[in-house]
Amino acid sequence: MHNHVCRVVELAGDSESSILGGSRWRPALCFSSFGLLALLAAANPQVSKAASPDYAAERAQMVRTIESYASDATLSLGRAHFTPEVLRIMGAVPRHEFVPDGVRQDAYADRPLPIGYGQTISQPLIVALMTDLLEVGPNDIVLEIGTGSGYQAAVVAGLVRQVCTIEIIPGLAVGAADRLQRLGYTNIAVRQGDGYYGWEDAAPFDAIIVTAAADHIPPPLLRQLKPGGRMVIPVGAPFALQHLVLVERDAEGRARTRQLLPVQFVPLSGRH
Repeated sequence: MHNHVCRVVELAGDSESSILGGSRWRPALCFSSFGLLALLAAANPQVSKAASPDYAAERAQMVRTIESYASDATLSLGRAHFTPEVLRIMGAVPRHEFVPDGVRQDAYADRPLPIGYGQTISQPLIVALMTDLLEVGPNDIVLEIGTGSGYQAAVVAGLVRQVCTIEIIPGLAVGAADRLQRLGYTNIAVRQGDGYYGWEDAAPFDAIIVTAAADHIPPPLLRQLKPGGRMVIPVGAPFALQHLVLVERDAEGRARTRQLLPVQFVPLSGRH
């Protein structure tokens, strides 16, 4: 299964996310007892309307914006910086290729953007944060639940050996598979399916990233996470307060969870 793009196989989570309060709000330095995250208004750097053809300047500005939030992510990451590898890949993946033409000029603004089917591409900050939390390496195999347009998968793919990604909306799954193939991503497999149940025949996974909110951690995903692996998942009621949760399995397979920060994602779809 390594080193190929699987077009669309068969039925995973939607992809809409942002840090609570929307992209025009910047999280404050701390949130006590995992309560509501205090928010400070902060203007985003404006993306140039006269963008360069490859958007290199816009991508560089996006990375600087992400870096400027690093101190706010200290409690989540355990350090006041994003890893150089994550910043490098955020600066390399052509985000403008993963959004519709009508919003391409805003592709590198730090906010979610619509991608059709009532879904959005996540804001760059949340993509960087969730990617960093996985703590993956070049030999790892990662499961993503909620392909969306394929952007998060493309970011993770630059850091690992293989990404298996599941999308429940057929049109998004087909579009993402075609897009990733066109852009030359050879280590991403796309499946249309109900992501709650994971991808059992490709398990176990070194890390799992979920881009839609579940009201509990799906047991099938926990079973498919390797001992020593990490899962990052938003947990909470649909369209209500949710928390980004880090799940870690120890060498004996026991799971430990930690709430990180309030977020807002669309619900995990499916028949579960």
